[in-house]
Amino acid sequence: MARPVHGGTNIAELRSLGLRPEDVLDFSASINPLGAPHGVNQAMNCVDLTAYPDTECTALRDALAEQIGVSTDKILVGNGSTELIHLTARAFLGSGDRAVIFAPTFGEFKAACDMQAAQVVSIVAAEDDGFRWNIADATKLIAEQSPSLVFLCNPNNPTGHYLTEEDVRQIARALPKDSLLLLDEAYLPFVDAPWNSLPLLDLGNVALMRSMTKDYALTALRLGYMLAPPGVVERIRAQQHSWSVNSPAQSAGIAALADPEHVEDGRKAVEAAKRYLIGELDALGIRDTPSAANFVLVKVGDARALRQTLLKRHHIGVRDCASFGLPKHIRIGIRTIDDCRRLVAALREILEHGNE
Repeated sequence: MARPVHGGTNIAELRSLGLRPEDVLDFSASINPLGAPHGVNQAMNCVDLTAYPDTECTALRDALAEQIGVSTDKILVGNGSTELIHLTARAFLGSGDRAVIFAPTFGEFKAACDMQAAQVVSIVAAEDDGFRWNIADATKLIAEQSPSLVFLCNPNNPTGHYLTEEDVRQIARALPKDSLLLLDEAYLPFVDAPWNSLPLLDLGNVALMRSMTKDYALTALRLGYMLAPPGVVERIRAQQHSWSVNSPAQSAGIAALADPEHVEDGRKAVEAAKRYLIGELDALGIRDTPSAANFVLVKVGDARALRQTLLKRHHIGVRDCASFGLPKHIRIGIRTIDDCRRLVAALREILEHGNE
């Protein structure tokens, strides 16, 4: 079984090119361009490395509960969103069970289903439709297929499409009893005008998954959490091994939550840089897909060749979207405006002189 492809620098690839990670300006990952909050490193330095981690992530769940406004029994902390995806698949899927995935999207959804030998039904948004799903058709298919689990990323990776609350409620209502809609909101903090998804928990069959990796730039630590009805949390928590989330990650999460303005500052930085980048891409004749998230999907023709040229010639990394089934597209994570200027200059040079 092939492992899913992710953004971020590939150390082995860089070594083959004689590059170090610090040599590369990485647009392949989509995280807060301001980096981690200042208090994070100090918090991690105070961790007693001789003590076992708190298996329940008590203090972090308390901090999340206070900030979000939910009870702690509705919170499950995980080793990044990926662990939570796989735990949910284990809890809700068995051999032959059906899972529905709204695609193109994050590869770990299908990987988690495949590990459970589940039958995957994909609802694919077409490029000709602006990568927008037909919700009426989707809900009809869900009702017909009667899946045990539905994966939906909102805003979606890699298209950036953001569904309305009513769209998501229609999908949840189409699910059979005792099934679950896992709503991946990893990129929600970067949406300019988000709607409040917390009331969806009252439906009883929706779980919200969020990533501190993205909004607080804690990428190296792997930290995420799920919000769900208590019964759903317990069902999924039963699949989680002890000490899943280490102590430095828990301490970093608590410190990050103490600086909520950091996320808003990051969103504003993304908004300004994305506006600049989209304008420059348009001037270069490069077409992007409208995105509500902190990345843009760009059609470039031979995405693999462009990625290689950017990396080798300019030491810039972007995400080749072939693994999403989009070999003509790259995904560009939004960084600072200065970084975006460097990317635009590189793209201009390639358009003038061609790939290798």
